[in-house]
Amino acid sequence: MNWKSFGALIAVVLTVACSSGKKEKLQILVSPKGLTHNFWLTVKAGAEQAGSELNVDIIWKGPSVETDIAGQVAMVEDFINRKVDGIVLAACDVTSLIATVEKAKAAGIPVITIDSGLDSDIPLSFVATDNVAAAKKAADVLSELLGGQGEVACIPHVPGAATSIMREGGFKEGLLNHPGLKLVALQYSLSDVATAMAVTENILTAHPNVGGIFAATEPGAIGCAQALISRGMVGKIKLVGFDAAPNEIKALEEGVIQALIVQNPFKMGYLGVTAVVDAIHHRPVEKRIDTGVAVITKENLHTPEIQQLLNPLGQK
Repeated sequence: MNWKSFGALIAVVLTVACSSGKKEKLQILVSPKGLTHNFWLTVKAGAEQAGSELNVDIIWKGPSVETDIAGQVAMVEDFINRKVDGIVLAACDVTSLIATVEKAKAAGIPVITIDSGLDSDIPLSFVATDNVAAAKKAADVLSELLGGQGEVACIPHVPGAATSIMREGGFKEGLLNHPGLKLVALQYSLSDVATAMAVTENILTAHPNVGGIFAATEPGAIGCAQALISRGMVGKIKLVGFDAAPNEIKALEEGVIQALIVQNPFKMGYLGVTAVVDAIHHRPVEKRIDTGVAVITKENLHTPEIQQLLNPLGQK
């Protein structure tokens, strides 16, 4: 063998070795709808915990804002081209990412959706809160707070997002069980605190007799709470929020928010990753995994069960 042939052989061996090194661990893309809210940071913690236990690499990549549908499409398609082993996806829109997951399927990459699903059967599982049932609970809680009578408003988050559609629909469905409550306003927060504050101001101006508000997401609840504080309406208008960011918990303790409908984002991230790893290894995966919901009030906030939900890794 001459030196040229020997050099070519070494290059082949090194190439094989390097490519083998890349596949030493499975690479799982976890793409949330956003990056900044406490909810998504907790999803990330759950995904990374599962990744650590299963010895897989977690790639955390999503749009900076939940309205950037095109951005999420581009990110996910980039990682399909990079041939990740699996995808865990919280979709910014129920239809716009269908073509993207079709590409993943064609490439042999299993997809699991979490939190916000798609109008498609391609994802092997949907790991999420039962958002319709959760929003029905919000209607029940608001009715109890208002003594079953009064005008109410709803602040969903992003039109076209699955979770927003389900929470809006669930709340309206829940109100059917409380005929004394009248829904007089519905405006979207666009998952933005400043927008939520502005739409709350609009609602209070247009409907001065509103007695209760359901803000269906973390930034919606925080923005709504800020509007109530600035208007001097704390306690006068009952506010039921969604999720449990530190600012929401503080508002709950201070009586600005009366109740929070709380998901289990850590569990979503954790079970999303375990499900996609099962799919990669051709193990059965449940089509629907409900991660549960709890109603948190000032009275039950410090119980062990609620503290475990809020601090799944024992964070202080």
